[in-house]
Amino acid sequence: MSESRHARRPRRWLLWVALGTALVVGGVAGGLIVGATQSSGSSVSSGTSASSSTASACPVTPVANQVIPSVVTIAASGPSGSGTGSGEFIRSGGYILTNNHVISIAANGGSVKVLFADGHTEPATITGRDPQTDLAVLKVQTSRELKVISLGSSSVKVGQPVVAVGAPLGLSGTVTSGIVSALDRTVEVPGENDRSALLVSAVQTDASINPGNSGGALVNCEGQLVGVPTAGATVPNSGGGSIGLGFAIPVVLANRIADEIIATGTVTHAFFGLQTVPIPPAAAEQAGLPEGLFVQAVTPGGPAATAGLRAEDVITKIDGMPATSNIQLQELTLTKKPGDTVSIEYTRAGQSATATVTLAAQP
Repeated sequence: MSESRHARRPRRWLLWVALGTALVVGGVAGGLIVGATQSSGSSVSSGTSASSSTASACPVTPVANQVIPSVVTIAASGPSGSGTGSGEFIRSGGYILTNNHVISIAANGGSVKVLFADGHTEPATITGRDPQTDLAVLKVQTSRELKVISLGSSSVKVGQPVVAVGAPLGLSGTVTSGIVSALDRTVEVPGENDRSALLVSAVQTDASINPGNSGGALVNCEGQLVGVPTAGATVPNSGGGSIGLGFAIPVVLANRIADEIIATGTVTHAFFGLQTVPIPPAAAEQAGLPEGLFVQAVTPGGPAATAGLRAEDVITKIDGMPATSNIQLQELTLTKKPGDTVSIEYTRAGQSATATVTLAAQP
């Protein structure tokens, strides 16, 4: 078959591919709604999981006594409304880690106040925020002694007990307990300006996570931060409330983002420079193409173009893994840095090839 015939085929099914993708996402969202403090609707990828029937083995009272002084309740207001959430002191100097969706309403002409565990309130300023990972850092100026939370590591295991501390529904100092029920979840949640935020390698827990817990602390039995509770699943048309499916941003990623925000006020993510759409199996068979990601467009002069990728290529593998979802590329832009490389296997006019893409900084 000639290259020109191959080039014509994708255009016939491209609209169907886009429609099919929307239907798949809609089907997932219809069965499981993952919402941040003030939003709902998303998808969740598969990952290692365990039953949540085991009761927490943590001595919750001493853990709570250790962690509560580090956790604050956040009240944000702006021209379009107000909201509450949680946060924790992660650095000396008054730096507080929270979710972007907790404080984004105050980002343009609004205000943020922080309620401490002892009941006093201080104004806070936004040091910086990252809508793509749904993380933000605040700062308070105070002469009071602040207790910085201890940071855990990435060695979290499925089944280990955890404790969540935050302010669900504005109820400060609320403590719930459970286990880590799964790891390495990829959770897409609504973000700003009709774009999504992505929780990468999220920790799933059955500890109750409700609106207002967002930005708070998920800790291990030593009181060390292992995740930032960000989203919870609800049953559609149930009126909300925890169903034992909560998701937290892992501390390693949250700490890296916080470090960059504190140092520079912003976060720089990696950039591929291409737009893709998944090819459903039926469409691939009909068009005589392999399953994978159809390249709709390539940014001129961008990393993908420099590596030799073109529009209408079909990406079949990303870093050795089968290419099945746009989220795979989005995950890499959040977990890798500009200058890192990614191996891309693709086909063009029936011929297979491999490209090494050197990621750039997002423009």
